[in-house]
Amino acid sequence: MISQSKKISPTESRISAPPVFVPWWKRAVDVSCCLVALPVLALATLGVAVLTRLTSPGPVFFRQERVGYRGQKFNLYKFRTMHVRAEVTSHQAHFAELVRAKVPMQKMDGRDSRLIPGGGLLRAAGLDELPQIINILRGEMSVVGPRPCIPYEYEQYSPQHRQRFACVPGLTGLWQVSGKNRTTFEEMVQLDLEYSRRQSAALDLRIILLTVPTVCGQMAQVRWTKFAARPKNLRSDVLLEPAPLARD
Repeated sequence: MISQSKKISPTESRISAPPVFVPWWKRAVDVSCCLVALPVLALATLGVAVLTRLTSPGPVFFRQERVGYRGQKFNLYKFRTMHVRAEVTSHQAHFAELVRAKVPMQKMDGRDSRLIPGGGLLRAAGLDELPQIINILRGEMSVVGPRPCIPYEYEQYSPQHRQRFACVPGLTGLWQVSGKNRTTFEEMVQLDLEYSRRQSAALDLRIILLTVPTVCGQMAQVRWTKFAARPKNLRSDVLLEPAPLARD
């Protein structure tokens, strides 16, 4: 006689999962950064709420299941930058191509029709990630660490790739300040593994400081990409050219 397997409740699942280990110094940095960022989160929530209401009907916040520390799943919070019920097939295909082709990990943002107006700029500035302060305070994430991935991405990881989650996932990390969109998937994994081996308070603080110019560079790149895509006769450098002198 075959016995039926017992269904495990969400509460039992959380209890059976191994506790997330965060070094004391890392937790101290996380809490300090969150306290400083809370007023910024409040102001950003107000601004993004107004923008979202004007450009796209639906909720301001977006909750998505992600994979983090040692393969554990949790709900990650973001400001919504895409239309409600946006399809995911295109991103799944894009990610599979990044893993297979070993090309730089460029995001789809520049050509992604799923983004709401202003969504690309929010993503480039990292403002859409601010609600993850909640995840950090709950101990599911840290300020610095590998970015948590989506379950369908995790399913394509090899055992070596999954080792990047030997430490708590973060908002920013060594990969983000080491080229990010110019690196391949394999290079991203190696940078995350390197961070896991070298974790220290000094390295975390260095990465946090380097994140600011990195984000500024991303925003400048987005602005330049949009400028370059405009017709020549609409570019400011053409409009500002002096008119030719009148001839007799």
